[in-house]
Amino acid sequence: MTREEWLEERKNGIGGSDAATILGLNPYKSNVDLWEEKTGRKEAEDISEKSYVKYGTNAEEHLRELFKLDFPEYEVTHQENTIIKHPKYPFLFASLDGQLVDKETGELGILEIKTTNILQSMQKEKWKDKIPDNYYCQILHYLNVTGFSFVMLKAQLKYDYDGDIRLETKHYKILREEVEEDIKLLEEKEIDFWQNYVEKGKRPPLLLPNI
Repeated sequence: MTREEWLEERKNGIGGSDAATILGLNPYKSNVDLWEEKTGRKEAEDISEKSYVKYGTNAEEHLRELFKLDFPEYEVTHQENTIIKHPKYPFLFASLDGQLVDKETGELGILEIKTTNILQSMQKEKWKDKIPDNYYCQILHYLNVTGFSFVMLKAQLKYDYDGDIRLETKHYKILREEVEEDIKLLEEKEIDFWQNYVEKGKRPPLLLPNI
């Protein structure tokens, strides 16, 4: 589909970037804000022209190519503006940065690419030996929608020290079998949000993240 069609289709369900918001784990948007957007009560903010979004969008292709060089054991494919829908709950969908095939085992996986500007020590701490909650929820959502076996997350952390730019790259592998309980919990919360609040036009109880 075209990018305009893809953007329009995203309004008709729950995508990976919505997952943390539904659980009250998004520091930038509440679950009520998301409900208002999904029910047409307000338009989602257009952030496509923000510098960090444009950087991430333009960098994605190059980071995907670097991943191919660093991890030749995977076959990597990607199609722009593609939506994968859950086989049972079509209002749950995924748009992936890349699909992976383990050349040795044939297992299917997900490539997720993140670019982050580290502006505060608190942001750096969120990446220390773990994945930030909002990105973890996104990964769980993608595993649920696709049914794939694993995720490879490639994160580029960017530090700007008065014009001296330094990049740190991290890679994380998440196996589906190790997070099945979290996948199930997220699925239950997403179904509840969509069927009992969005479809019925009923405002959900406000959930706020711990700050």
